[in-house]
Amino acid sequence: MAEILPLQEAVSELVRNGDTVALEGFTHLIPHAAGHEVVRQGRQDLTLVRMTPDVLYDQLIGMGVARRLIFSWGGNPGVGSLHRFRDAIENGWPHPIEIEEHSHAGMAARYVAAASGLPFGVLRGYVGTDLPAHTRTVAKVNCPFTDEELVAVRALDLDVAVIHAQQVDANGNVGIWGLLGVQKEAVLAARRCLVTVEERVPKLDPRVTLVLPSWAVTAVSVAPSGAHPSYAHGYYERDNAFYQAWDAISRDRDRFTAWMRRHVLETADFAEHLALVEAEAAAAGAA
Repeated sequence: MAEILPLQEAVSELVRNGDTVALEGFTHLIPHAAGHEVVRQGRQDLTLVRMTPDVLYDQLIGMGVARRLIFSWGGNPGVGSLHRFRDAIENGWPHPIEIEEHSHAGMAARYVAAASGLPFGVLRGYVGTDLPAHTRTVAKVNCPFTDEELVAVRALDLDVAVIHAQQVDANGNVGIWGLLGVQKEAVLAARRCLVTVEERVPKLDPRVTLVLPSWAVTAVSVAPSGAHPSYAHGYYERDNAFYQAWDAISRDRDRFTAWMRRHVLETADFAEHLALVEAEAAAAGAA
């Protein structure tokens, strides 16, 4: 059975310096509470993996958590660039990071291969590009049946998968509904898995469309609103104003650092951060 732990304890036990960590979610259920706790605990030298790194990864990179990023697209969705990510690539601030870029299909194939216990996945996606010549995890292969030229992508080697979900039941089974990304594949691919959830319930909601059985999960932490500013289907909506505000916050190094200090390093937990966000939004509205 998955162990139910406070988030601080779960991150302390499961996420270690130098790990390869995937914090996954698609449009909603992005594990911001867990990501903040990783920053709060001063983790360093991580290889971060995500199909679509957005604001959470901008924060992790800007706080010097990442040594390397494996991804397929990065940006502040609906707004523009990730300024802390760009600063790290273009200017080496707060320190240089390595990147390994793939297509969405390539990243999905890598997750599926890892979840299946296979050494690689196969697709047509990179045919006609020079990516195989520049990326060690991509190689041309020929089909043993048709001799068609295809591309193999190495399975991801994940130490930790971190996701957010709606519920965990009395037996430690995790329930998710709404849009899905590669949460299931990330969990099954990783050596250790942390799931934050909106609530603990006696029985999963009938709306659940994906159940992660207790045996597949290492630890679960209850973190209400733990996906903010993304949304949790059935619980709260996306905070579009936050994404827009992040563009200005993240453009300036000093403003970014001050925001992260106030909202993460000097807060006890994610709930305290959310209270600050609400107070700042109210003050801005009053002005």
